[in-house]
Amino acid sequence: MSYFIENTDHTISIGPQAWTGLNNQLNQGQWSSIFVLTDEATFKFCYPEFKKNLEGIDVNVLSIPQGEHSKSIEWTQKLWEELANKGGDRKSLMINLGGGVVTDLGGFVASTFRRGIDYLNIPTTLLSMVDAAIGGKTGIDLGALKNQIGVVAQPKGIYIFPEFLATLPERELTSGWMEMVKHGFISNKKYLDTCLVPPSLHNVEIAELIWESVLIKNQVVTEDPYEYGRRKTLNFGHTLGHAIESYCLDHYPKEYIKHGEAVGIGMGLALYLSHITQGFSESLLIEYKRKLKEITPSFYFDISAQQEIISFLKHDKKNSHGRINFVLLSDIGKYVIDCQITNQEIFDAFNFWQATE
Repeated sequence: MSYFIENTDHTISIGPQAWTGLNNQLNQGQWSSIFVLTDEATFKFCYPEFKKNLEGIDVNVLSIPQGEHSKSIEWTQKLWEELANKGGDRKSLMINLGGGVVTDLGGFVASTFRRGIDYLNIPTTLLSMVDAAIGGKTGIDLGALKNQIGVVAQPKGIYIFPEFLATLPERELTSGWMEMVKHGFISNKKYLDTCLVPPSLHNVEIAELIWESVLIKNQVVTEDPYEYGRRKTLNFGHTLGHAIESYCLDHYPKEYIKHGEAVGIGMGLALYLSHITQGFSESLLIEYKRKLKEITPSFYFDISAQQEIISFLKHDKKNSHGRINFVLLSDIGKYVIDCQITNQEIFDAFNFWQATE
């Protein structure tokens, strides 16, 4: 299976023919030098396959430690310095070969080095294939605060090879799957119900499901690249999800919770808030809580943790004029942006999510 999207400023391709497209772009681009950013895992498991499929193209490899903690100003500076020391100039190209951390960080480094060099994304995790690599959002964390520093800068191309998913641990697959579920909630019930099953590489439709998710996200970000309106819907489940992720980064060892796991909880909480404030169906709320819990690992947050999670909300990027803005649903595919929610409603949402059936 091979599919292709031609956007105004970049292309997106998936499947075996994407290797041909990548080689054609690299050979025709006339970049002065090409750098490939990996992390420890993608250098070991994905870079050999990537290098094998290049056609006579020399690259310089840059590598970072695996995990969210590499999305820092310290690693940004190290990569700027390494680019400079290895002769990077304004005509250089950065290829980000990895998951969301690599594409977020690599895109930010490329977009700021020498006031901006070109970059490509080759996502190797499900999360990055359906979400992080698409849309031009680049950035780093500010301590435990997620994605506080960054710019919107589109890559010159995105090449998706589903075979890289075979290198993923199960939790990484689940993390990306939750972003596909999110795309279903904000678009259509048919796609949502297809995705709301335990993730599996043996799912015969996985490549088609990935592509449909890509189409959903690409349509949204093409319509609203700078998040003035519809693009905010991509944050469904992320307001509390990011706050939960920040809380866990602050209190537990790294990798305690995955991004998609936090978003899965965030979507469950957002569905409850949608029910009590936007009239989202109670029967659908109960149905989708059960299905989300079948996929999302169990985490418990006591009242003290909930209070601290709420305190992290003030750093959410969607906030404006001192207000915390939520994306909620009145029905599947029917969104309401910039909703204000009280702390008590959030406590009630946690009680609902954490209560046994």
